This record gives sequence, structure tokens and C-alpha cells, in this order.
Amino acid sequence: MPEEVLFKSETDMNRSEIASLLRRVADNLDAGEAITLSAGSDSVTLEPPARPTFEVKAEREGPTNAPGELSIEFELEWDEDGGDGGTGGDLSIE
Repeated sequence: MPEEVLFKSETDMNRSEIASLLRRVADNLDAGEAITLSAGSDSVTLEPPARPTFEVKAEREGPTNAPGELSIEFELEWDEDGGDGGTGGDLSIE
């Protein structure tokens, strides 16, 4: 299935700045409100359904025997036609 990027931002930030942005997303989800992403003149507003799929992924990219790049990715997914997300195992984050 082809992918269309509606918005993308990649910025170096300190942990506190990142936590603040993640809190804003969490607050909007908790309140059932839309989430607006903006950077410069780019902006997109999305309205997640009551039960989107929440994907968490930890990755390491790079050569097998040398230092690489580590990442944690958080993704919310849902069908554009209004369907909710899928089902999966119980997730915990500590």
C-alpha cells in the first residue's frame, strides 16, 4: 500500500522538550481532542478514534559489529474510514 507523508518533523531537542510535546499529545488523547502537528508553515490536524492501534518499536540501525543508531518509535494508527485499530497484547512502559 503506498504511503503519503502528511507531515514530518525531525529536530534535536532535550528530554524535557520532548516530554512536553508527548504530554500534549497524551492530554489531547485523554480529552478526546484532535491533535495538530505544526512546524514552520507545515501543519496537519488529525482526530484519532476512541480506540486506535498503538504501536511501540525499539530499533537499532547500523552494522552488526559496530555502534549504530538506537530509536524508540511511538505510532498511532487507525482506518481513515472511521474504523478503530486492531488488537494486541498488553503493553507496559516503565
